[in-house]
Amino acid sequence: MDASAQTMNTNRESTVVTNAPHIKMKGEKVNVFYGEKQALFDVDLEVPEHQVTALIGPSGCGKSTFLRCLNRMNDIIDICQVKGNITLDKTDIYDSSVDVVELRARVGMVFQKPNPFPKSIFENVAYGPKIHGLARNKTELEEIVVESLQKAGLFEEVKDRLEEPGTGLSGGQQQRLCIARAIAVSPEVILMDEPCSALDPIATAKVEELIDELRQNFTIVIVTHSMQQAARVSQRTAFFHLGMLVEEGVTDEIFTNPTDKRTQDYITGRFG
Repeated sequence: MDASAQTMNTNRESTVVTNAPHIKMKGEKVNVFYGEKQALFDVDLEVPEHQVTALIGPSGCGKSTFLRCLNRMNDIIDICQVKGNITLDKTDIYDSSVDVVELRARVGMVFQKPNPFPKSIFENVAYGPKIHGLARNKTELEEIVVESLQKAGLFEEVKDRLEEPGTGLSGGQQQRLCIARAIAVSPEVILMDEPCSALDPIATAKVEELIDELRQNFTIVIVTHSMQQAARVSQRTAFFHLGMLVEEGVTDEIFTNPTDKRTQDYITGRFG
């Protein structure tokens, strides 16, 4: 091989490495037990930065269990035991030195049912920044609240009623308020557990549009029962079945050319 060809090859290889997305979170050989019952079996999954990774599969397949492992929400279940290795930027999040409160600020969560606090719209968003000391004064706090509501696509709808209760908003607005609350502490990762299942189609469309915008600044992992939603919002999809990760890959490929028959059967509606 002559020198110029060698240089081209080297450049091509370095381009491939440069273009590979940074892996923000990674699970290796993740096993989860609820008492005697095993819910996850040897799950290996990488979560690339600034992409939406969708977890799909039938009810009870382990997708929400895996999601909750990513910010240690399973810690609050006494009989739950997590084994394996889960890292955030190569740091083991289950290491004894990790502050769980700080971890959950870095890895935020939006739940299935909108759960605004029984406080004003402003206080809902200000709550996290206050606890974590992210604002030095009232002006900074107001800036964080406004910016978070803007990022969540809600500010224009609520700017004249920030002191009214968050619980008085519509379902879709409540869910976007919860997203604003999650991003107010500047997380790096946002976990979403079926965030649209309680919403009507119009509110769902708004949240999906928002997810696409948010991935510019955040890494997102979403559990969804809707394959159409996974196809619309995600760049990567992981299919779970009976507590196992069957396959994962680029969303378009998973939906058009899955390698495993179980994935094919689920996508075509033969079970699930």
